Amino acid sequence: MAAEILTREDLAIFKVELFKELREVIGSHPAQPRKWLKSYEVKDLLNISSGTLQNMRINGTLAYTKIGGLIFYDYEDIQKLMTATGPHKRS
Repeated sequence: MAAEILTREDLAIFKVELFKELREVIGSHPAQPRKWLKSYEVKDLLNISSGTLQNMRINGTLAYTKIGGLIFYDYEDIQKLMTATGPHKRS
């Protein structure tokens, strides 16, 4: 049984091929958004200010869940809001 010797060049080629395959796999399965988003993520997604987001919570436009001192928003609720009202402008 003969021993195989790997060179640095062999490892470099393997690395390039591995990363190429990983990019193909990741590209064919886009990342699923998280179920719960924080306020800063919702503001960026809807392109709104902190005050507008607070008003949306107060008037019931956007449901939220408060855990400890953190406020979370359901991604599906945000998607429904975006579909129903179209793009928002920063206030």
